[in-house]
Amino acid sequence: VAVGDNAKGSNSQNLSNLFGKILRITSDGTIPSDNPFVQSTTARHEIWALGLRNPFTFAFRGTTNFMYINDVGQSTWEEIDLGQAGANYGWPATEGPTTNPAYKSPIYYYGHSDGCAITGGAFYSPSTPNFPSSYVGKYFFGDYCSGFIRILNPSTARATEFVTGASQPVDIQVGADGSLYYLARGTSSVMKVRYTTNSSPVITTQPTSQLVSVGYPVTFSVVASGPPPYSYQWLRNGVNISGANARTYRIVSTTLSDNGARFRVRVSNAYGNTLSNVATLSVTSDKPPLGQILTPAQGTTYFGGMVVNYSGSASDFEDGELPPSAFTWQVDFHHDTHLHPFIAATTGSKTGTFTIPTRGETSSNVYYRIILTVKDSAGLTRTVTRDILPRKADMTFATTPAGLRITLDGEQRVTPFTVTGVVGIIRAIAAPSPQTLNGLSYVFQSWSDGGARSHEIRTPSVSTTYKANFIRP
Repeated sequence: VAVGDNAKGSNSQNLSNLFGKILRITSDGTIPSDNPFVQSTTARHEIWALGLRNPFTFAFRGTTNFMYINDVGQSTWEEIDLGQAGANYGWPATEGPTTNPAYKSPIYYYGHSDGCAITGGAFYSPSTPNFPSSYVGKYFFGDYCSGFIRILNPSTARATEFVTGASQPVDIQVGADGSLYYLARGTSSVMKVRYTTNSSPVITTQPTSQLVSVGYPVTFSVVASGPPPYSYQWLRNGVNISGANARTYRIVSTTLSDNGARFRVRVSNAYGNTLSNVATLSVTSDKPPLGQILTPAQGTTYFGGMVVNYSGSASDFEDGELPPSAFTWQVDFHHDTHLHPFIAATTGSKTGTFTIPTRGETSSNVYYRIILTVKDSAGLTRTVTRDILPRKADMTFATTPAGLRITLDGEQRVTPFTVTGVVGIIRAIAAPSPQTLNGLSYVFQSWSDGGARSHEIRTPSVSTTYKANFIRP
């Protein structure tokens, strides 16, 4: 069982709790007698390995005990760790490769310029392989943001590209048929990868039928895999459309004569061609509904622990005021260049509420997006959004004398330094003691805020300095 650190890095090194760990228990819930900490009087006996931030997935190779752990990083590195009994992978003291002999370095890692979250993972060890024998025993893993699936050779610890353009992959499995399957959250689909000697394009995302109001634009699109480059030819009612040779086809302004038109596309490469499914265009004289988000107001900012109330209204030219059943709300949490689902799409109310967490992501390049989609009786929709940005403050961490170390969220740093945080988010600070600086020994005496040597703070609403005072013993 894999358990994250519960947004508190120090949990991962604390053997008295189960956060930031790999746990090993039997099928009946008892603890195996050979677990590494089973003789300890202070450690939880379920713990098998520790020092992990977010071990999102793990996998065994076939029926062996050879195990890889995908640990999602915070600021810098994504890791694949070799699962070993009693291993300490170093979080939060280290992230990514380390030379500290107390910690196990990952067998493979990549930086956040290459991705943001290592998600699915699976060894290719089916009873009946569909792929060539060179794939057997290799490890597939994916990244949520970059949309790649790579294949790692355990013998060389080197990875090569396998799939690109996967839409937010969150899980990877090898089927009994020897095919590779992955769950693409971005398209709400399960995708299948099979081996074939036919290198013609395979369409992975088909054009979809659409309903639009007369005069509105419409765009059809397709996604294919296979050896590039590709060429495209769109067809309308079975006839080639002149100049429609891109991955997408757009009608700038639809007319009622477009109603019922059937579109598909032929995708070709050097090895052959494939014809997509048919997508039907429905054009109606009904007008789409109008929707607006009433609260929170434009420009609203948030802090950790804040209760956000949202509400909206919608009307339609044909239907009049739309009922609550026409409203669908969704909230996404945006961090850097990617997003995390916060509230799944929920239908049936004009209002709602949610609370901003006080624990979790500590970066300041974040915001929440509230999404409202309204639908009229004809099936036409309108989507509007409202972003709420964080309130921020600088926190400066210093020591007396300067140059000693403190830990912020479990990560040791040399003072002084300043970070920008979101107001109300809980952070953990500690002053390691004793320490040596320039050959002299120092012990902790006090924090400027009166807290214990190790304690939690809430990011303040104004810029604040936290100073750890040390003295010579």
